[in-house]
Amino acid sequence: MGNYNISICIPAYMRVDYLERLLASIASQTFRDFEVIVADDSTDHSVESLLEQFRDQFPIQYFKNTPPLGTPANWNFAISKASGEWIKLMHDDDWFSSPNSLQEFANKTGQGPKFIFSAYTNVFESGAKQELVTINNRERSKYIVQTPMRLLAHNIIGPPSVTMLHRNLTEKYDERLKWRVDLEFYIRILQNEKAFTYIQQSLVNVGISNSQVTQSCLYIPEVELPEGWILLQKHGLKPLLNIWVYDAWWRLLRNLEIKRVEQLAAYGQDKWPLIITAMVKDLASVPESMLKIGACSKMFMALSFFKNRNKTNG
Repeated sequence: MGNYNISICIPAYMRVDYLERLLASIASQTFRDFEVIVADDSTDHSVESLLEQFRDQFPIQYFKNTPPLGTPANWNFAISKASGEWIKLMHDDDWFSSPNSLQEFANKTGQGPKFIFSAYTNVFESGAKQELVTINNRERSKYIVQTPMRLLAHNIIGPPSVTMLHRNLTEKYDERLKWRVDLEFYIRILQNEKAFTYIQQSLVNVGISNSQVTQSCLYIPEVELPEGWILLQKHGLKPLLNIWVYDAWWRLLRNLEIKRVEQLAAYGQDKWPLIITAMVKDLASVPESMLKIGACSKMFMALSFFKNRNKTNG
């Protein structure tokens, strides 16, 4: 066991208004057996100065990265400095939704699984909209344990701030990734652990803004296709035998407007798997107007899936 029950790890980068909101929510927690690790990628001293306001409210370890590590290397660095039995990564623009949030996480640590996550609330930067994100019993009990790669179709877990991990889990975030980094991490955790604890209550508010790294990666082929290639190399082609995983790839290629095999090579490696190149050719054969209709796109995807499912060997 570590020196603390929970280590709250915060990879920070200059956004002190957001960070102050997070730190204030930490200071209000009723559960007190925790430490805070701040790994700072900022090019100024604004984060370090802000922390002085909170040093008498909870234990803080501060690390200044020179040069900056970037995401997700800074996530891994922050976690590496933790001494707690449980690791609670928190992005600086997210925050606890109530003073009892950390206590609710702590209450679940004795149930066995080493991977815990909760429902959460998306809070849009304008303040005009909030969105509760939760999952139902059927999803919770079945598919993400049986086929973790189905998270590619629908990441029902959410961002890292809604998760908590036991320190014995040695998996690290893949530093080659930006857009799929948390999802790919969860896939490996679930493949190894085959269990999790889910908290139905929303315990974390997730800030949604245009400044997030993931927002800058959405539908950018230079990001998404090389990361897709890495997923295929790490996890193989067998997950594509699941129609929902196949559909996730279909939608990815459709949304990126990939209609020629040559486009794949332009944004990734030269030799893509046969099942992916066959999917591209199938997409090219469907009129654009039909792909824009959700039900029609699903129908053509299903036809492509049953035609190509024997191509997972190469």
